[in-house]
Amino acid sequence: MSNTITTTNFNFPNQKSVYRGKVREVYNINDDLLVMVATDRLSAFDVVLPKGIPYKGQILNQIATKFMELTQDIVPNWLIATPDPSVAVGHLCIPFKVEMVIRGYLSGHAAREYALGKREICGVPMPEGLKENDKFPEAIITPTTKADNGEHDADISRESILSKEIVSEEDYLVLEKYTRALFQRGTEIAASRGLILVDTKYEFGKTKDGVIVLIDEIHTPDSSRYFYSEGYQERQDKGEEQKQLSKEFVRRWLIQNGFQGLEGQQIPDMTEEYIETVSERYIELYEKILGEKFVKADISNINERIEKNVLAYLEKR
Repeated sequence: MSNTITTTNFNFPNQKSVYRGKVREVYNINDDLLVMVATDRLSAFDVVLPKGIPYKGQILNQIATKFMELTQDIVPNWLIATPDPSVAVGHLCIPFKVEMVIRGYLSGHAAREYALGKREICGVPMPEGLKENDKFPEAIITPTTKADNGEHDADISRESILSKEIVSEEDYLVLEKYTRALFQRGTEIAASRGLILVDTKYEFGKTKDGVIVLIDEIHTPDSSRYFYSEGYQERQDKGEEQKQLSKEFVRRWLIQNGFQGLEGQQIPDMTEEYIETVSERYIELYEKILGEKFVKADISNINERIEKNVLAYLEKR
């Protein structure tokens, strides 16, 4: 689709390198700034799907920006500016090699593990007698490794992280503290919008000065799962599926169509109609999470728009 951005090839002044993640492309400017472009790529089961979703990059970027602003009083973050609806500019950081996943409910990956009879995830025990989507007695932190492109993130325990010295104990205690504080704030904001923040993941890095900061995205539909509060308990009591706002609906569609990212599986064809429904779900999610109307940016020539806005920003610095 011409009205999506699925790849970029910019050459900004003082550009040192480009890192292409699953959905973001990160330009290193002079080993000082990072220009992070949120593309319209969609990934599920650690696989990038072949077609872009209109407005997805803008939605993720704007939700993440808003939540960085709403949490900067409790956790410092990398963000400096957003010169374009799909672009964030921030401090160059060295990322930690783990993603901090925190779960308030038995959902998604944890529920799939639980259904297999497992009562421990990432070294953390899960109580007996839970149904899918039940609330945990208290939120649990279940970290994953930060995989290289094309590799799958893998569950890892706190003990392994420390014994393998992936993160020092001193730093890891800060990551845990920040993860719980952010989840608490996210839970409160979600509740004020009639939502439940079910689970989410955070990524952290260190600035040149050695300060631990929040990086990447926060509380977006790609990194988080939300349920509607209204009717939650009723649905649980009846054993019904929860009404949710997250990328899980894409995963479910893929599973129904025989794809879970396993070797030899074919990605099902995504029709224009289906892509349109995914875009609409992302817009609904934006409006629900932020409690404000989504304003569509001009997507007649996204690459040109982004390049112009970023160049104008860099020239002013």
